[in-house]
Amino acid sequence: MEFRVNGEIHSEQVSARTSLLDWLREHPGLTGAKKGCAEGACGGACTVLVDGVRMNSCLVLVAQCHGSNITTIEGLADVDGVLHPVQKAFIGEDAFQCGYCTPAQIMSAVASIRERHTSSAEEVQEWMSGNLCHCSAYPQITAAVLAASKKVTG
Repeated sequence: MEFRVNGEIHSEQVSARTSLLDWLREHPGLTGAKKGCAEGACGGACTVLVDGVRMNSCLVLVAQCHGSNITTIEGLADVDGVLHPVQKAFIGEDAFQCGYCTPAQIMSAVASIRERHTSSAEEVQEWMSGNLCHCSAYPQITAAVLAASKKVTG
């Protein structure tokens, strides 16, 4: 099978049972997506974008990704290292505490902005509700998504 991760093409033979999360962490060593529960119940600590759609990578098999374009937190910044507007907004709004959920929150925020689900704080909270923050940084996360949305969508 062949797929693209953060712009790099990978041609792999993988076990039919290998989750995208396990493959990302073990093969290219992309550890930004966290393994919380491996069953989609932890609040999306493993969120990545598959063809621009947010997915819990623990619930996606690598075998399902043939021909797909996968983006992880490690591939979000520009190739020259300039942070994505959402990453900048998370820093600017201090939208993290322990940092465990931050990569997944950022990936979900990018998707929410692309999907145009950022017209109000309530809408952001609804569309980001699948990502849990055990430190309860939700007000800062919401503020960061709204700030980034204004920069991205103008």
